[in-house]
Amino acid sequence: MSLVRKPSAAASWYLPGILAGMWFTFVKMIGNILNPKKMPTLNYPEEKYEYGPRFKGNHVLTVKKDGSIRCTACMLCATACPAQCIKITAAEHDDPTVEKFPISYEIDVLRCVYCGFCEEACPVDAIRMGPEWQTAGLNGSKFAYDIQQLAYRPQLKGGVVSVLDDQERHQAGI
Repeated sequence: MSLVRKPSAAASWYLPGILAGMWFTFVKMIGNILNPKKMPTLNYPEEKYEYGPRFKGNHVLTVKKDGSIRCTACMLCATACPAQCIKITAAEHDDPTVEKFPISYEIDVLRCVYCGFCEEACPVDAIRMGPEWQTAGLNGSKFAYDIQQLAYRPQLKGGVVSVLDDQERHQAGI
């Protein structure tokens, strides 16, 4: 058997809860004023938080030693993406040893959830999640990254060379 009790009159008042919250905030404010070195804040433009090496930031398309894009347009990254923010258009390559390559590779970073599934799905190390995380823009059109933005933006200083190039050379004994 359960008993239903009528709430007391003091429990229906909001004033005690509001005053307790204001007192807690006041105590924290005084503690921060008296001990500024213990405050968990950064002066953002001057001080920047250093993320760990496993941080997944903005996307980067890697390049080969000759500067061409490593992507083979296999569409595995677009298939693995839960947000469906990757769009790839493939074409046949002039070189008969290369099956296909992307003529268009776009990522809508406003839709991206930065999960890293595209990085994990890529069999040729063509896409990575880089350490950059600051992305500024005035409108939504700046956030649809194309091949030039993903592989050859100025912050990358000519592109990120894939680690597979070194592994292939090591396996071939060069």
